[in-house]
Amino acid sequence: MSKNTIKTYVLLAGLGTLLVFVGGAFGGSNGATIGLLIGLAFCGGSYWFSDKLAIRAARAVPVTEQEMPEYYRIVRELAQKADMPMPKLYVSPDMQPNAFATGRNPKHAAVAVTQGILQICDWDELRGVLAHEISHVGNRDILIGSVAAAVATGIMFATRIGMFFGGGDEDRPNPLVMLMLFILAPLSGMLIQAAITRSREFEADRTGARLIGDGEPLARALAKLEVAAQRVPMDVTPAQATLFIINPLTGRKASFAGWFRTHPPTEDRIARLRDRDWEQ
Repeated sequence: MSKNTIKTYVLLAGLGTLLVFVGGAFGGSNGATIGLLIGLAFCGGSYWFSDKLAIRAARAVPVTEQEMPEYYRIVRELAQKADMPMPKLYVSPDMQPNAFATGRNPKHAAVAVTQGILQICDWDELRGVLAHEISHVGNRDILIGSVAAAVATGIMFATRIGMFFGGGDEDRPNPLVMLMLFILAPLSGMLIQAAITRSREFEADRTGARLIGDGEPLARALAKLEVAAQRVPMDVTPAQATLFIINPLTGRKASFAGWFRTHPPTEDRIARLRDRDWEQ
């Protein structure tokens, strides 16, 4: 088991512990249960229909093997190496160079690339990118991300339910403490969720490099994508942005602080690939 996978499990456990703590502080066990159920209801639907939602949001269209034989050849080869069914392939009209994978499991997976990435990356670099995306599917990152989102959403609802009903303690806890918890608990949930997403990006880089036996193609592609993302905007929601190999919102002025990044710094990803961290 890799360090990134261990880190993911630790962070997920931290999210669960935080939910229990918040539920107990605001509304006892009922507060935690209600918050989690609401979070699962919201995120469960997104997870189940993740492929359709993401494809529709990206305005991606399916392509045939006759239209893009090299695209099909590379993905088929990678899927066979990863012992996975062939995913559905799409192309998005967006001119920002980017790519994403989605689907609740390998049998319901989809991979999409943008018109922009087809213009600036050669097929060797695209092979590295597609290996990264296939790895997201194989690593069940859509499921992991959905669980993290559900628990984080549960924390948010548990705090709001608790504040609305005044908390579950008959002695009425200190209002200032409750207010601080109301602010800090959802913030902590967001931080942990972002850390999980960053960890899964590192893991997909690592697994993808191992899949093709080389980290350099992906490293070159990431360097190109990082520069292009600053120049070419993409109109996606922050929730959809987490799917892409490079954060498509990077170029916006209102960027989040480093702790809220959904993607690791690209220079760190490139360094790990070129230091052959993926061989460990």
